[in-house]
Amino acid sequence: MLLHGTDALKEAAAAGHALPGFVAYNLETVQGITAAAEAAEAAGLPVLIQAGSSPFKHAGRETLMRLALDAAARSAAPLGVHLDHSRDLDEITACLDAGYTSVMVDGSHLPFAENIALTKEAVRRARDHGAWVEAELGALPGDEDVSTDAVASSGAMTDPVQAGEFVAATGVDALAVAVGNVHGFTKDSARLDLDRLAAIHEAVPVPLVLHGASGLPVEELHGALARGVAKVNVNAELRRAYLEGVRVTLPSALPGSDVVSLWAAGRDAVRDAALDVIGHLTPRVEEANA
Repeated sequence: MLLHGTDALKEAAAAGHALPGFVAYNLETVQGITAAAEAAEAAGLPVLIQAGSSPFKHAGRETLMRLALDAAARSAAPLGVHLDHSRDLDEITACLDAGYTSVMVDGSHLPFAENIALTKEAVRRARDHGAWVEAELGALPGDEDVSTDAVASSGAMTDPVQAGEFVAATGVDALAVAVGNVHGFTKDSARLDLDRLAAIHEAVPVPLVLHGASGLPVEELHGALARGVAKVNVNAELRRAYLEGVRVTLPSALPGSDVVSLWAAGRDAVRDAALDVIGHLTPRVEEANA
């Protein structure tokens, strides 16, 4: 079922949990994410299928939008469909018109005032559709689609004072921050600036979002959740799982040109990787039961 409104995001923030935002590129990744959401439904943690700007380049916007929305609507599990990393107001409007439950407007590359202006307009459009909006402040290094061993720069991290001003000026529902996180896997695990994250949490009255969570040590992830992060984006972890599933299956699939077994292996690997991530996003419940 499609997950509308901000209740799930706010509930996750209040409980010290985080909604997983899993990036989908094709049918098999959408299926794997949906299967993980259904398997994890008992945990009470909704899942977001992130069919966004970068995957649109591969699958086509209309095709991938419909795949994600149909899968979410037909599932018994609560699933949101989220537009990730969009810089284009026309694209945002098209996804809202199609039925997306949330969008991310990414003006992080713009000067502060221009980022505010772009974000305010995206918020205005989303309100007309009952969708919530995530924005980004600070520069996150790396590539969304390929791991490049990126390194975070302290000069590009989110400033807590600016974050407070930004949220007040734009009315966004969630803020993605740069606190040492990077897109993609890195040779050495990224280290989060948890003190900066705590200061941002103090300055900002909305849930925070952590992009680039693939490969983060669990203790770093739990430290972020304890400091206001209520949505966590995962992409590279699913990509690696998909490719590994395909790699292992390819030798047995090749003699009979068995593409179905290949696609199924990739789908199931995505499901298992997503389930593993979901298991790390409710630390307070785990600690309470320990």
